[in-house]
Amino acid sequence: MNNFSKDNQAIIFGLGAVLLWSTVATAFSISLKYLSPTQLLLIANIVSLIFLIALLTMKGELKLFFSYAKQSWKASLFFGTINPFLYYLILLQAYKLLPAQEAQAINYTWAIMLSFMAVPLLKQRLKMADYIAAGACYFGVLYISTRGQIDTLAFTNITGVAFALFSTIIWAFYWLMNTKDTRPSLIGLTLNFAFSLPLIFLFAGITGELSHWNTGGLWGAVYIGLFEMGLSFVLWNKALKLTSHASRIANLIFLAPLLSIVWLSQFAGEPILTSTLVGLGCILVGLFIQNWAKRNKQ
Repeated sequence: MNNFSKDNQAIIFGLGAVLLWSTVATAFSISLKYLSPTQLLLIANIVSLIFLIALLTMKGELKLFFSYAKQSWKASLFFGTINPFLYYLILLQAYKLLPAQEAQAINYTWAIMLSFMAVPLLKQRLKMADYIAAGACYFGVLYISTRGQIDTLAFTNITGVAFALFSTIIWAFYWLMNTKDTRPSLIGLTLNFAFSLPLIFLFAGITGELSHWNTGGLWGAVYIGLFEMGLSFVLWNKALKLTSHASRIANLIFLAPLLSIVWLSQFAGEPILTSTLVGLGCILVGLFIQNWAKRNKQ
């Protein structure tokens, strides 16, 4: 009965994280109408760092945080440069150039990218299911990118698509390198945000984005920092610790892009494109095939 109760709690925490993640594309879309990607990232990073440090303080792990900051500053700088600095700058640029529904759908192919990058980096082997999954996912990307005009390959915004695809490479690389990270997860994440903050400030200063702020996107940036970069991680981590079947929790992530499209149409004023629904369907099928193959292997 206790295990049953823990699994139920895990699903609730997991659904909470997925619900928060599903709103992020809408927050990106609204905030980027007022702020540049760099400005949005700067505010979100500060808010997330404050939240994470407060959480460490509540858990009594602040001294441990400073200890790891001294002994693992190279790793913290390395991971912080990748995420959140590079990853979010690139991802937000994609959201700036593309409709949010397209950018977020393409970004979900990062799991397929991770499988292929694991071959040279972790010496893993690809299975036939990986190739089938990749075919389905990248056909979906092509369909979304051309708004269904795949016969003419008339991309609506090839630069935006390139940024979205590049973000999947950065994110996959981050998670592959994360397998070698010996820092505690919450402390490591907080250190990433702490070491990325000076980089974002420096980049914003060089590009002249520390002035001419539009406060219209401020609350959206605060929301992103607090919920997408902060609380969602805590909820998801809690769900994974409580569950006896990690695959059940992992499968909840399939709800996020579907809910995201609903929020975008309702709150960001984005009409739902048929090409996005078809392409996203292909991507979700590909991800399902990949997860199914992994579960059978295990």
